[in-house]
Amino acid sequence: MKIDENNAPDYQKGFEVSGDFSSQGSSKFFDDDGRLKRTGTLWTASAHIITAVIGSGVLALAWATAQLGWIGGPTVLFLFSFVTYYCSCLLASCYRDPVTGKRNYTYMEAVKSNLGGFKFKICGFIQYFNLVGTTIGYTIAASISMIAIKKASCYHDKGHDSHCGVSGTPFMVLFGVVEIFFSQIPDFHEISWLSMVAAVMSFTYSAIGLGLGIAKFAENGEIKGSLTGISVGEVTQTQKIWRSFQAFGAIAFAYAYSNVLIEIEDTIKSPPPATEQETMKKATLISVITTSIFYMLCGCFGYAAFGDHAPGNLLTGFGFYDPFWLVDIANIAIIVHLVGAYQVFAQPIFAFVERTATEYYPESNFITNEISVLILGYNYKLNLFRLVWRTMFVCMTTLVAMLMPFFEDVVGILGAIGFWPLTVFFPVEMYIAQKKIPKWSYKWVCLQTLSAVCLVISVCAAAGSVAGVIKDLGVYKPFKTMH
Repeated sequence: MKIDENNAPDYQKGFEVSGDFSSQGSSKFFDDDGRLKRTGTLWTASAHIITAVIGSGVLALAWATAQLGWIGGPTVLFLFSFVTYYCSCLLASCYRDPVTGKRNYTYMEAVKSNLGGFKFKICGFIQYFNLVGTTIGYTIAASISMIAIKKASCYHDKGHDSHCGVSGTPFMVLFGVVEIFFSQIPDFHEISWLSMVAAVMSFTYSAIGLGLGIAKFAENGEIKGSLTGISVGEVTQTQKIWRSFQAFGAIAFAYAYSNVLIEIEDTIKSPPPATEQETMKKATLISVITTSIFYMLCGCFGYAAFGDHAPGNLLTGFGFYDPFWLVDIANIAIIVHLVGAYQVFAQPIFAFVERTATEYYPESNFITNEISVLILGYNYKLNLFRLVWRTMFVCMTTLVAMLMPFFEDVVGILGAIGFWPLTVFFPVEMYIAQKKIPKWSYKWVCLQTLSAVCLVISVCAAAGSVAGVIKDLGVYKPFKTMH
């Protein structure tokens, strides 16, 4: 998943959001909140959402479809897209206070203004936990792509049946070293170039994965797979159930973008011709339709090409050997994307911890002092606390990734944890509070039923993914060569 950092500065500062909310009225250069005129349109908002949604989660969709089959796979993809669209429309309605017109600049500020402090803190914990988990998942995904490049070279030289075992540990360490370097960039405003490169790379590898899936399907000359997915016999009945639940989490992860929706809405220029809410709802519809079609193509063509044994990661599971150079290009694109994406998700954590430390220890030179260091003609402001804390964070995420390098399992867990609270529960609760929907009314019951059903799905997805991790840990030996 990717954030438009230039338009979400307050989100990166942690829980508190500053701003001038006085009723100043709009002018030629400033909006009604005193900030510079927003210039976003329907199309820029749609582009932001598509960029935020399409990421490494797309690589697990063929595997997820293989667990559910030709009936369940497309159906679940469609249902997740519908729920995502509907709940995103509810969330878009929470950008402005309906009475005062006050803007909520971030997802968390919307929760705080509509639901109060306690739920705001719960939301913050879930968001930051999800961010930490995502950085771990990205470390795993990057190392898997590095391994795939190394193994592709081995297979090309020695043949597809050769023994080409590769350890992922050195690649995780390498990725961690790169992230330690980039983590010393102070804030989002100075890594916009990195985020833009990452966004281009995500489209590159997604398009290559789709193209290779279509080519493989054409080469086979037949549609592989079955109506119900991988059959009992190849896996046990219990494994079939757990893997189906895990597939829900993988699909949920692929659709996740609710936690940046408010920030994207805050880029849209003020009315006329339409309110930000109306524009955002249209942008959400365009974006969800676009990504859903793309996801259907990736999941279904991947499943049609590989059947019930579709790899957990479409570009690293070696369903594709040739053209090896194109697969290598796709994996390089994944690595470059994940270098930037890691920072996009880690920078809010860095900012929150550093801001909190400054508030508690304002007199500490170790935390607050900056030392000017000239690096390649650039006057870099070195902060010792930032250097130590961010390095420790990257080392921690790298170590956890080494101990649990299971891409589809981690993706399932992250999707399960983030889907219900961030995509469904908080938007539903905020909408009910803002519109003052009476308890036990027909609309209230429908909304709460939707939330309850999605909670059950999230719990099942989390259980399936945890079961997958436990199973994999039973046979995995940390720091050993991967075959």
